[in-house]
Parts: sequence; C-alpha cells; structure tokens
Amino acid sequence: MRLVALFLALLTSLFAMPAAAQYVPGPAGRAAPPATTDKENLWILDLSTGGRVTIWLRPDVAPKAVERIKELTRRKFYDGLIFHRVIDGFMAQGGDPKGDGTGGSDLPDLPKEFNYLPHVRGAVAAARAEDENSANSQFFIMLTPRLQLDQKYTVFGRVLDGMQWVDAIPKGEPPANPARVVRAYIAADNPPPFTAAPAPVEEPAALPAGPAK
Repeated sequence: MRLVALFLALLTSLFAMPAAAQYVPGPAGRAAPPATTDKENLWILDLSTGGRVTIWLRPDVAPKAVERIKELTRRKFYDGLIFHRVIDGFMAQGGDPKGDGTGGSDLPDLPKEFNYLPHVRGAVAAARAEDENSANSQFFIMLTPRLQLDQKYTVFGRVLDGMQWVDAIPKGEPPANPARVVRAYIAADNPPPFTAAPAPVEEPAALPAGPAK
C-alpha cells in the first residue's frame, strides 16, 4: 500500500507542476528553445488595431533572424511601419520602410535558416524575395496554417498573446487603410504598458446660417 501511495503522490505532484517545469527536452543534438517567460526573447508589437501582441522568439532555430529582429527593434526601426500586404485566410506582412514590399533595412540580407517549425496560425517568419538568402527586415504572421511553406521560409517565432489584434489588421495588397506597428519592443527593455491611441476628434458640424436681416 505504501508503494501505491507514493506513486499516486508523485503522479499528483507532476500534474500540479507549472508548464515550464514539465518541459521535456527534444531529440539529442537539438538546441533547447528559450522559456516562454524569457523576456530577452519576447518581441512585443503594439498595433494600431487596438492591442499588444507578444511573440516568442526562437534563437535556437533561427539565431540570425532573431538577432536582426532585436537589433532593428532596439533601433526603433519598426515603429510606425504599416502592414502592406495582408491576405485574408493567409498572412499579414509588414516591416518594410517603403511600405510596398520592396524595402528593407540598411543591414545586409540574411542567410536562410529554414527549420522544423511549421507555418501554423500565429507563426512568424522572415519575408524574402525569390532568392532564399534575401530576408532582411520584413516579416509575416500566419493567419491560418500553410504547411506547404515549411522549409521555404525562416520561421523565427510564434504569437503567444494578442492574436485577435493580428486578425483585426485590415486586408488588402495594400489595404486601403493599413494598420501600423505603433511601437515595437523587446520585453527585457521594460516597455511601458500598452496605451491605445486616442480616437480622432471630430470637428463639430457647422451651424446653419441664421436668417438674413
């Protein structure tokens, strides 16, 4: 009976442990991902659609892409940039200072880092031209799964929170009224709480002219 009681106590303790404590390492030789609470690897996007998006960065599979995101974010490169290509049922693309899909940063293009992460809903990947080694600053967030893109683009993160604000990004190529990244942060830099942009103030309607005297 004592052995049974010890086994049940151990089983109960396992289920009571937090998710982080239940992490099981992957296959031998595969680098371990950072914890989802590691602020150095949490990318925060405050969107003009009304909320904050938190993205878990994966330097274990795409170290160069993650390093680029951190560098550009800390340079405030992404602040104010629009989502210029948003396809309903597919993805939302941003990160282009030109706003038309042809721009990038002043840094060199990145080599491909294709990996095992799938293009599922919420996956974040580096956008590129036809050259597999042409990713620079642009990125896209998957709205629905497209597994046929696997091993063709560098997935470097996954949305942890705020996907509803991504879903609310206006659609179009380009959208008539594109959404913007209001501010981008790395969580380790202690960003301020999200503050919604003030609603535009409407001018009062002009009063009709009075009767002529």
